[in-house]
Amino acid sequence: MSEFVFMALIATLGTWFVTALGAATVVFFKSPNPKALNLMLGFASGVMIAASFWSLLQPAIERAEAADGLPAYLVATFGFLFGAVFMWGSDKVVSRSTRKANSTQGQPNERLNRIIMLVLSITLHNIPEGLAVGVAFGALQNGEHTAGGLMGAITIAVGIGLQNFPEGAAVSVPLRREGYSRKKSFLLGQASGMVEPIAGVIGALLVVYVEAILPYALSFAAGAMILVAVHELIPECQSNQKDQPYFATMGIILGFAVMMLLDVMLG
Repeated sequence: MSEFVFMALIATLGTWFVTALGAATVVFFKSPNPKALNLMLGFASGVMIAASFWSLLQPAIERAEAADGLPAYLVATFGFLFGAVFMWGSDKVVSRSTRKANSTQGQPNERLNRIIMLVLSITLHNIPEGLAVGVAFGALQNGEHTAGGLMGAITIAVGIGLQNFPEGAAVSVPLRREGYSRKKSFLLGQASGMVEPIAGVIGALLVVYVEAILPYALSFAAGAMILVAVHELIPECQSNQKDQPYFATMGIILGFAVMMLLDVMLG
């Protein structure tokens, strides 16, 4: 196994661990602090937006320009749109399954269907996030092994890990409210992050051994991350902000600034 694939595995095991930490809030607290979760979501979305350009799209364009083939702007645009469409399609599948499950109200398996759909929705969203981390580390094998490239890959993993914390809680807390035990709520909550190491290794293997797809893979990861940040994280972190309307917004700005500073300074 390439050292960069191994690094991707370690990084995505870390993001899975943070998911488990989020799920563990159901063991220690009745419910997580809403302000802390909003700030964390805001910071994570800022990191993901900045990383999407400096650590993913910009290297994708540079790699495409150095290769013989389609123009770099077409490669980056196609990969970016495909990543966003992949996430959108995943969300549509989950939404349709959820509506079907809700139509079973009154049947004995109604409660089980709700639980399955809840875990499935978070799990599907974790697949492109694991791919993004894997692609970032796999790219180090193909000419991006610099201090800035390594820091970019690490910060992508950290950003995704941060937003995995509330995702773990988003599964375990509702399960607890449904009457499940703390132990079972935790186990199901952390299970939603198990796909990230698998997706991370697959993403890293692809870009390590099939160098031609690297620009597409990087821009694909960027599109997936932007959609998650804009469609899910930002609206979620802005909820319940009547008392301090700029609290989560400052988290977004701070996350973007930190990621930009690290990437530009070390790049």
